[in-house]
Amino acid sequence: MITQEQAGGVIGGTLRGADGERIGKIGQVFVDDVSGRPEWVTVHTGLFGTHESFVPVAEAQLQGDEVSVPFDKGMVKDAPNVDPAEGHLSEEQEAELYRYYGMTRSDAGMAQTGMAQTGMARTDMPAGEADESAMPTSAMPTSAMSASPMVASQMAGSGLTGASMSSGDATDDAMTRSEEQLRAGTETVRTGRARLRKWVETEQQQVTVPVTTEHARLVSEPVTAENVGRATSGPDISEAEHEVTLHAERPVVSTETVPVERVRLETETETHDETVSADVRKERIDLDAGREATAQPGTGPDASRRL
Repeated sequence: MITQEQAGGVIGGTLRGADGERIGKIGQVFVDDVSGRPEWVTVHTGLFGTHESFVPVAEAQLQGDEVSVPFDKGMVKDAPNVDPAEGHLSEEQEAELYRYYGMTRSDAGMAQTGMAQTGMARTDMPAGEADESAMPTSAMPTSAMSASPMVASQMAGSGLTGASMSSGDATDDAMTRSEEQLRAGTETVRTGRARLRKWVETEQQQVTVPVTTEHARLVSEPVTAENVGRATSGPDISEAEHEVTLHAERPVVSTETVPVERVRLETETETHDETVSADVRKERIDLDAGREATAQPGTGPDASRRL
C-alpha cells in the first residue's frame, strides 16, 4: 500500500503491472475525502500517453519511484474512462471502477489497513482512539465514499506543500508547468506479397521454306554430226525402255530451346509525406489576484495571467 507520506513521491513515477511490465507514467494521486488515505492513481496509457486510466492502490507495492499493482497492462488500459468532474471522483464512479477491478471499497479498506472488517483500532494509534479508515463500509460517512486529487490540506503532516500536487509539481513556492509534445515515428508493416511466376504457353508460328520437286518432260534434239554415233549405235528398229527416278523436297519442322532473357524481382522505395494528428495536453498556470492581494498598476481583483 501507499501511505500519505509516500503519495507525493509517486507522482511522475512509473507504474508496473503484475508481470513487471511497464504500464505508464503516474499522473495524479486521488485520496479519500475524509481520511486522506491514497486510494487511486492515474496512469497515462495509449498512443503517446493520451489516455488516462484509474488504478486502485490498495494492494500496491512501492519500490523507489516505481509502483507495482496486481493488474496487467491490458486490464488497466481497458479500464472505464472516468472523467472526474472538478477533479473529484463520485461514489458512483468509484463503485464502477471497483467493480471493473473485481474489488469493493471494503476490500480496498482491509487491504490498506491490514485489519479485518471488525473496526479494530490501528496498533500505531494511542489506546482509546478509533481508526476511522478501519470502520466497516456501512458505517462510513457518505463523504468518505468518494475521492479527490491529493491536496495540501488533506496531506497535513506529510511534508507536502502547494495548493495541489500533480505530475511535475515542485515542493517549493514555484510551480512547474509541463506540456506534452507530439513525437511521430514510423513502423514497418506488411502490405502485400509479390511473386515471380513462370508458365508455358503455345503459339502458332509460320515460316516459308523453299522446296524442290523433280518432274519428267520430253526433250527432242536433232541428229547432228556430234551425236550421230550415239544415235546409230543400236539396232535400226527395236523396242526399248528407259527409267528416270524423280525426287521432291518436303518441309521438316523441329524446335530448339535457347535462353533469351533473365527476369528477377526487385523492390523500390517511394517516400511521401503523411499528416498524422493526436491530442496533446498542456498545463496552464493562471495568476489570480484575489481581493486580499495588493493591487498593482494594471491589475485588479479579477486580473489574471495565463502562461
